[in-house]
Amino acid sequence: MTGVFGPSDYGPNVDGPAARKLRPAEEEEFFLGGEERRKQLEQRWQECLAAAKGMKDPRLRWVTLRAFEKFPEKWRRAAAARRNHHARRGGLLDHTAQMLKVAKAVAPLYPEIDGDLLAAGVIFHDLGKLWENDTGDKGFGSVPSRKGELIGHISLGIEVANALWREGEAAEGKGWGELQPASEELRDHLLHLIASHHGSKEFGSPVAPKTPEAFLLHHIDNMDAKMEMLRLTYARGKEEASGLLEAHRPLEGPLPWPLSGKILEPGEAP
Repeated sequence: MTGVFGPSDYGPNVDGPAARKLRPAEEEEFFLGGEERRKQLEQRWQECLAAAKGMKDPRLRWVTLRAFEKFPEKWRRAAAARRNHHARRGGLLDHTAQMLKVAKAVAPLYPEIDGDLLAAGVIFHDLGKLWENDTGDKGFGSVPSRKGELIGHISLGIEVANALWREGEAAEGKGWGELQPASEELRDHLLHLIASHHGSKEFGSPVAPKTPEAFLLHHIDNMDAKMEMLRLTYARGKEEASGLLEAHRPLEGPLPWPLSGKILEPGEAP
C-alpha cells in the first residue's frame, strides 16, 4: 500500500492511497517476517535445540529433541498467549528460549533441582499451545481450533508428551529400562510439570505444584510473562501522568518507567 501518511484532527490519515495484491514471494516473506525477525527466531530455535542436546539424561534428551523435530513449523508459528504476553507469531519460541536461560541460571542455586527435568519442563509446559495458539501458515492471530478449544493446552501437552515418551521407549528398547530413576517415575515427574505449571487449580492447573522443579517452573513462567507485559507497557502504554504509563493488562497501573532506563521492545533479545 502506498500513500501520503500523516496526522489529522481526527487521528492518523492517508492521502491518495493505492494498494495491490502481494506477489507470491512477497507474501511468503511477509508471513516469515523481516530479515531481523527471521534471524531472531532462528537464534531462539538454536538456543532451544542446544538446551535439549545438552541434557545428560538420555530419555529427556530424546523426548525434547523429538518435540522439536516433529513440529518445527508449529514452533516457529505459535504464540505463547492470545492477549497477555508473547501474543505474536513465534511468541512461544521467544518465551521458551528465555525461560530456558532463566532455568539454567537458577537451577544450580538449588541442589534439590534436577536441571534436565526443569529444562524439559520449560520446553514441554506450553507444548499444547502449538495447537491452541497456532497462527496457521498464513496468519498472525491465533485462530481457535476444535482441538485447542475442546481439550486445552495443558491436557494437549500431557497427551503429546506421553505419546512422545512411549515413542521413545519403543525406539530405545531396553536401554531406558536400565536407567535410574525409573523411566515411569521420571515420566510422571515430567507430566506433573505440564499439569501444574499454572501454579494452582484456581488458575487452570488440574494439580498444584508438588515438586521442586514444579514450583520453580511456575515462577519462571510467570516471571517471564510479567516482564513481557512490562515491555508492552513501555512500548505502547499511553502516558497517564508525568512519568506514569497506562499498564498493559492484566498488570495494575499506572506504572513508572524502569529506574535502569533500559527499555527493550517486546521480543527483543536481552
